[in-house]
Parts: sequence; C-alpha cells; structure tokens
Amino acid sequence: MMNKKAMESSAEQLIVYPHRDELEIKTYFSEGNSATLYLGDCLDFMQQIPDRSIQLIVTSPPYNLGKEYEKKLDIEDYVLQQRQVIDECVRILKDEGSICWEVGNYVDNGEIIPLDILLYDCFRSNGLTLRNRIVWHFGHGLHCSKRFSGRYETILWFTKSDDYVFNLDAIRIPQKYPKKKHFKGPNVGKYSCNPNGKNPSDVWDIPNVKSNHVEKTCHPCQFPVALVQRLVLALSNDQDLVFDPFLGVSSTAVAGMINNRRVAGSEIIQKYYDIACERVKLAYEGRLKFRPDKPIYEPKDNLPLARNIFISENEERI
Repeated sequence: MMNKKAMESSAEQLIVYPHRDELEIKTYFSEGNSATLYLGDCLDFMQQIPDRSIQLIVTSPPYNLGKEYEKKLDIEDYVLQQRQVIDECVRILKDEGSICWEVGNYVDNGEIIPLDILLYDCFRSNGLTLRNRIVWHFGHGLHCSKRFSGRYETILWFTKSDDYVFNLDAIRIPQKYPKKKHFKGPNVGKYSCNPNGKNPSDVWDIPNVKSNHVEKTCHPCQFPVALVQRLVLALSNDQDLVFDPFLGVSSTAVAGMINNRRVAGSEIIQKYYDIACERVKLAYEGRLKFRPDKPIYEPKDNLPLARNIFISENEERI
C-alpha cells in the first residue's frame, strides 16, 4: 500500500508547457484544427468528417439508463442507434486506426445485460477485428443489496486492419519485482524482466471519478483521463487526430491534448459542452489538474526479494 506522501504526490498532475498562443476551439471540422468541439448530435458532426481521417476513436456512449443526456429506449432501438454511430465511426477511421468503445451494463428490472456483448456484432459486421477486451477495474461505486456490487467496465479495442499502431513502450508500467534476476541457465544473474517496465495486460486498475477525485465535474458518468491516456499513447502518434462522438466533459480530448494530439468531439448538452471547452483549454495551457496514470501499488527498489520467489531443484518452498 502506498504511504500518505506517495498518495499525495500521485493524486494530481500538472504538465507545464512553454508559452503557447491561445487555443482557438473550432466548431466546424478541418483536419488542420488543433481542437474541434461540436455542440450537437454526433451523426450531424460526423457528416463534416471525410473518410479515413481519424487515427483513434475513444468513447463511452450512453448506457441507456435514462440519464439526463439520453432518452431511454427499447434495447433493440438502442442497439440500432449505436450501430448508426459505429458505422459512421468506421467510415471516418484510418486503415491503421483503432476504435475503443468503453461500456458497462444495461440494467433492466434487476437483470444486467453486458453492452459489449450486445454491441460486438456492430463492429464485427463492419469488418473490424477485436484485439482486446480490456477490463477496467475500480474500487468504488454503488452498493448492491441483491447481487454483487459492480466494480468493472470493459473497453472493446477494435482495429480496421492488421497494420495498426501499437506503441507498447509508451504505456509500460513498473515491474512488481524490478530487480528480479535469472537464477539459473545461460542468463543467470541478468535481469529477467524488461527494464522499461511490463505490459499493463488487459486488466487495468485505475480509480474512477468520484466526488473526491481531482477531475470531478458535474457529469454523473465521467471517466478518468488516465484511462484514455493509455489508449491515446498506445494507439496513436504525435499530432494524430483523436475523436470522441460522445464527448461529455472531454476526458478523451483532454488526454489527447496533453499528449500533443489533435482532438475532436461532439456533445449535445450545453453545460457539459461548456465544461469540455474549458477543460481542453486548461489542458492546452498546462493548467488542468488530473490524476496521472500511476499504479495504485508502487514497488520499492530498496526492498530485498523474498528468498522463496526463486526455487531451485534442490529447494523447497517455505
């Protein structure tokens, strides 16, 4: 467990940039825009976007729960609505690009319906390939009384072709035992793990945005910048275009902006759109506070490795 000082140091982050001109947020799409944020329906906005223009699409669509930003539909109509958006996203996606659809569960009379299962065929029928079903685990949420409390959501990561961007080194996380060495064989005495860190795997433990989170706004279903940042760094390159059709308060655009990507998105609720514009401007200026993508557990290099981690043929586990 992290000590108090370590927790405080990882609680928020500011990235300070050298002097920049003031960011002008455009409302009509052009590939040369640094930021294009559209107030209105995503299908209307995507009509402005040419084919094969976007490198990375990251979004968390409405879950059909009747929140203020959505009209609750019959589940078949919801899937049809999502299919229309997904079809357009596939059209505007570059051949080497990726789509990441972050979803939870639709709940109907106490029964949960996993949205990633419902929506999978919308992507597959468009010829996309599922590369990972990432499980996002978080420690806090609503408490259930007649079923186990939900503490995860999923990210479906699809690519349009087999020639896609994947920058693993940009998202490596600390090794649990960074000084672990081979104890036998031709590499005895050498480090047995990548010194730059390990692959974060397909289960991500990242705190969700609750009332005491540094990023919290008035949006009821805001997801953390750190969650998107991993996708932005891994699946796009410097100055690539990152798009979110369901922008909300712009976690996707913020993650793109702080990592020197061009960003675009659409939002139908005026108050969320205004917050999104403000957050993107603050991110551009290096003044937006956010929780960095740091593990909840941090290994300490000065701790000796337990002897029973490595067992030779003549040893017994303690």
